[in-house]
Amino acid sequence: MDMIKLIVQIAAAVSGSLAALMSLLLFVRLRWPAPVLWILKLFVSAWSPGLTLLGMLCTVVGFATGSVIISLIGMYDVLTFMIYIIRVTRPPGASGSFENAFGLCWEARIKAAQKKYFLTRRTVFKLPAVPDPRMEQHVVFATIPGTDRQLLCDIWQPPENVPPSRLAFIYLHGSAFYMLDKDCGTRPLFRQLAAQGHLIMDVAYRLSPETDIMGMVNDVKRAIVWMKENAAAYGINPHQVVVGGGSAGGHLALLTAYTADDPLFTPKELEGKDISTCAVISLYGTNDLKAIYYHTNQHLTTRSTPDRPKKAAPVKMPEWIKKRMGKDFHRLGMDKGFENAGALAPLLGGHPDECPAAYALFSPVNHVHPGCPPTLLIHGEHDIMAPVTSTHFLHTRLAEEKVPTVAHFLPQTDHAFDLVVPNLSPAAHTAFYDVERFLALQIKTDENKKRGLKNTKQISQTILNQ
Repeated sequence: MDMIKLIVQIAAAVSGSLAALMSLLLFVRLRWPAPVLWILKLFVSAWSPGLTLLGMLCTVVGFATGSVIISLIGMYDVLTFMIYIIRVTRPPGASGSFENAFGLCWEARIKAAQKKYFLTRRTVFKLPAVPDPRMEQHVVFATIPGTDRQLLCDIWQPPENVPPSRLAFIYLHGSAFYMLDKDCGTRPLFRQLAAQGHLIMDVAYRLSPETDIMGMVNDVKRAIVWMKENAAAYGINPHQVVVGGGSAGGHLALLTAYTADDPLFTPKELEGKDISTCAVISLYGTNDLKAIYYHTNQHLTTRSTPDRPKKAAPVKMPEWIKKRMGKDFHRLGMDKGFENAGALAPLLGGHPDECPAAYALFSPVNHVHPGCPPTLLIHGEHDIMAPVTSTHFLHTRLAEEKVPTVAHFLPQTDHAFDLVVPNLSPAAHTAFYDVERFLALQIKTDENKKRGLKNTKQISQTILNQ
């Protein structure tokens, strides 16, 4: 009996201590390059509900076996992870709230049918079960002019027994402008949104070095036009098209939405087409390219000076991750290596001091104007990739132009938080909660009125002339 008690105490002490040690990552703002710690932090954040339960178990074991130390370790785990969950699932602050963007009675504007599969609150232990959507993979939506290069997407339609909302959400995956692909960690979100009647168009846009940021924006605009021209076939209201994405995808979504009628950002074959969107969503998007250049230490990892060699950056995926990924290792472009992932100098033709106009031109924050569509910004305060300060500034600029904006800044939360164990992750749940309500608010009983997109051509020309 004493041996069993000792084994239980050792197991509780070791597991509780490991959880306590891992919890320290929630308090640290990591700086790139620190890929291993970043990934571990994402898992600690996502597993926080389970780690809370582990702490409760350790506390019980400590009390039951008379071990004060084990009880204290367990109570620390419970307190730390519970506080994190409470903080990360709070609603947005007053200046970025739904009430501030859409009025005090914003919830009354959402149809009852839309709410059936809503998350009932931000703090759910796991995502609820929803009906299976209808999914069509590898749909060709465009061919690059003068080539045989086809652009593909996946189409997620509402389940058979769910009435369509007639809203299309065009999603752009994260990529560091260099790797990854559609259908990468987003299925839980898409299932949730499809159950609410929305159609999701998951786009595989071209990446570097095949194209540059202008080419990527052009691909997104091709997706918008294709969706509008095929709206009748999919039961979509062409005035209810929302564009959004995560990380680089969020950047491209913002840049596309804010330059809808700018000929500089529009491919020739789309001239005269309606490329406007009724709203835009950015999940930890890169809003200011000069800011992200320094935030990710690219001035240290991509160039050297006579008195300082370049700082080492990760260039290869660990073998154990490669084996675990299997065929997705190649599909997601991981075989390209990491040396140029997110590197802006080769993408923009130089460093910020060498070509400042390029960094300014492709930064969404410089394209804000009164005609920008309603915007949802979700960003972790500890983001290792995209500086949260840039999103705070973008929010301020949108408020100055009186653009309806919901801005939610999640404490102790890092980049790509919604892609790691999203069924369990509190940070992912609070993002899903915001996204589903924001999309529901874009559904109108009548035809949406297009917001006037003014002076976007002049904005681009001003940037280039500086």
